Amino acid sequence: MSDEIESDVGPPWPAWPDGFAARPEDRRALLVLSALRTITPRRLIALAAERGTAAAVLARIRDGRAGSDGDRRFARSVDPDALAARAAACGARFVTWGSPDYPTQLGQIHDPPAALYVIGAGLPVATSAVAVVGARRCTPLGREQAADLARALGLAGVTVVSGAARGIDAAAHEGALSVGGSTLAVLGCGVDVAYDPGGHRLLRRIAGRGTIVSEFAPGTPPEPRNFPARNRIVAGLCRATVAVEGAIGSGSLITAEHAMEFGREVFALPGSVTNPMSHVPLQLIRDGAAMIRNAEDLLDDLGLELDLAAVAERDDLTDADLRALEALAGPTLPERIASSLGVGVPEAVALLMGLELRGFVRSVGGRYESTLKAAAAPAR
Repeated sequence: MSDEIESDVGPPWPAWPDGFAARPEDRRALLVLSALRTITPRRLIALAAERGTAAAVLARIRDGRAGSDGDRRFARSVDPDALAARAAACGARFVTWGSPDYPTQLGQIHDPPAALYVIGAGLPVATSAVAVVGARRCTPLGREQAADLARALGLAGVTVVSGAARGIDAAAHEGALSVGGSTLAVLGCGVDVAYDPGGHRLLRRIAGRGTIVSEFAPGTPPEPRNFPARNRIVAGLCRATVAVEGAIGSGSLITAEHAMEFGREVFALPGSVTNPMSHVPLQLIRDGAAMIRNAEDLLDDLGLELDLAAVAERDDLTDADLRALEALAGPTLPERIASSLGVGVPEAVALLMGLELRGFVRSVGGRYESTLKAAAAPAR
């Protein structure tokens, strides 16, 4: 499979000109441009087409011929070295348009970010990233479904992308992390800002295993207008977007619509027609999104499968762990697992509880079932 989204033509939307951020003075100018609050990437791209470089665009704004009064005052007063120091203090790299680290798939979307602040691992290629999005005020079932999908994607070697908000986003990140998978958070604020209670803890975990990304300069607060912009990057980084839950007006619908606009795959997990949280998935299915019932459907539609042998090596699963997972064809009593493994019930329960803590199994009414329903048989 190619590392890039297939396309017969170039991007249908305006992009940044070649050499826009090529010189050191252009990178310094981009630091300032990324901190402006009211001028949009679309307007900046139009200015870039006229002026050619980031430094020339910034000069245009400072001269009072573009941007709002607030933008002009800020652009004249801010020190780009101070912005660079703040980014360095939180461990962020500054990835600019045209650099080798800039993700090529973002060059195929409308209003691509001119630069990204990145903490943690490198940015994934599109074919190895899938977005899982949904409501902040989700149901317990929605959280469980999002975590299940993310666990399966993580075990299949896919980077799970979401927005680090509470609810479905957090469940997706946590699901991937629980099985040692990679996850990426796209923020609607600076990379050093958390917009939900307890968000700093989740972001620290993501930075340790995956990646945090924002087009906004460090210190930028989570203003409402930032989130629709954030959603285009979530969709643009990924080969596919999965919507789990969302009520009328949910940003998850915006993300999925961006994915459709960019020619990426969209999947939706349906719920009851009487549940307000089902509005977005059901609307997307009416609009042509693929309906999935579970992680197995998703992996099958994406052409992915789990390699338990690779999972075992990566996550230090023992032979007993693998044999227990193989025996969990459905909800199974610990006594049956004990018999299958030839061990006592207490030993089997301890083994299953250990697997549950790591996200590989779950307890359902005293029985245990694997969360790896789409798993391929491990190589022996």
